Amino acid sequence: MTTATRQLKLGAFLMATGHHVAAWRHREVPANAGLDFKHYKHLAQVAEAAKFDALFIADSIAAATGDIASHMARSDYFEPLTLLSALSAVTDRIGLIATATTTYNEPYHVARKFASLDHLSSGRAGWNLVTSDAAAEALNFGRDSHVGHAERYARAREFHQVVTGLWDSWEDDAFIRDKASGQYYDPAKLHVLDHHGEHFKVRGPLNVARAPQGRPVVVQAGSSPVGLELAAETAEVVFTAQTSLAAAQAFYRDLKSRMTRFGRDPDALKIMPGAFVVVGDSTAHAVEKFEQFQDLVEPEVGVALLGRMLGNFDLSAYPLDQPLPDLPLTDSGQQSRQQLLTQLSRDENLSLAQLGRKIAGGRGHYSLIGTASDIADQMQAWFEGRGADGFNILVPHLPGGLEDVAHHVIPELQRRGLFRHDYTGTTLRDHLGLARPSFTAHR
Repeated sequence: MTTATRQLKLGAFLMATGHHVAAWRHREVPANAGLDFKHYKHLAQVAEAAKFDALFIADSIAAATGDIASHMARSDYFEPLTLLSALSAVTDRIGLIATATTTYNEPYHVARKFASLDHLSSGRAGWNLVTSDAAAEALNFGRDSHVGHAERYARAREFHQVVTGLWDSWEDDAFIRDKASGQYYDPAKLHVLDHHGEHFKVRGPLNVARAPQGRPVVVQAGSSPVGLELAAETAEVVFTAQTSLAAAQAFYRDLKSRMTRFGRDPDALKIMPGAFVVVGDSTAHAVEKFEQFQDLVEPEVGVALLGRMLGNFDLSAYPLDQPLPDLPLTDSGQQSRQQLLTQLSRDENLSLAQLGRKIAGGRGHYSLIGTASDIADQMQAWFEGRGADGFNILVPHLPGGLEDVAHHVIPELQRRGLFRHDYTGTTLRDHLGLARPSFTAHR
């Protein structure tokens, strides 16, 4: 059973060579993809032709270094806003979502950059608000240690307040630009924020006119209790890692139910779990394709990735053939991801090396490995079962993995009436079914 009034939302997660940690070693993958604009241009145009809602670019502001990191393609790639600004000139409709941390940025910078991207793209910008889970970032910004979990989220909440206030510095029609009268803007429609808070003191106004979308779309990915509260209060899209339909449904109900306490309509938030997708002509073919990447995973690389995802733990001293050791709850990384991976290790009785190999592709996200029909079946079950409003699509390698989804999975979803055949609007808010926020004077 399908629905004519509710359709899947799909993001294309672009991680240079692909989401699999060993993708760069595969014969079909350009090893220098992280700094190849033509590569990204091709990916963006493939995704737009398939009518994806948005491109998504994650980010870290610390290079991966060390002996193990030297075997991973995670140290040379474009800054996301710079890249998406360039991609805005070679695309027309697809949304452009970039990550920017609230821990090692200032609100004025973030507000200005995303408002600029929204103008450059005629209303297609989205901000993935994160609090930084890479402890090494602290060392690049005058600190000896990472900011603690609770403080990061307190700062993030205020950061969001300042950014959205700055986005409302000007009313929609403030800039008259009347050559005859000589008046460039109407001073009555200028609003100075003059924010004084615990973490920030920002006068404003922003020196960018109000964005075409009113405000760029705000995306979040935190799934800890404090992260869920922030999302319920402020987010319009949530990316999350869920490993089963039951877990996804529980997360969906929990997050949507929290929104009413903030006076928000649950439909004003789209929940898009990550889906790691490998498409084949048959299930056996898809598994064979996936195993080509798994065979390229060096055990130490898988374990290093695991340690990073668990919360910046160094696991190199532990035996590879032993279970994951008991670890304290991370205060520097993603607590929700640590809990998910720890539970996965216990449920499947995996050794450290086995767990590192298991997460080398999907990194704890739900894996869909099969035919286009099989994959569409699972997406449909999650969507119609209220476990998801859509998916953030992760593929093992680029460009081939994205092309497989675009050419095989998307047509199957369209055939079922679950996904659009063409864009019906021009902005990211249009694609996602999100209302354009009215102007609000925040002072």
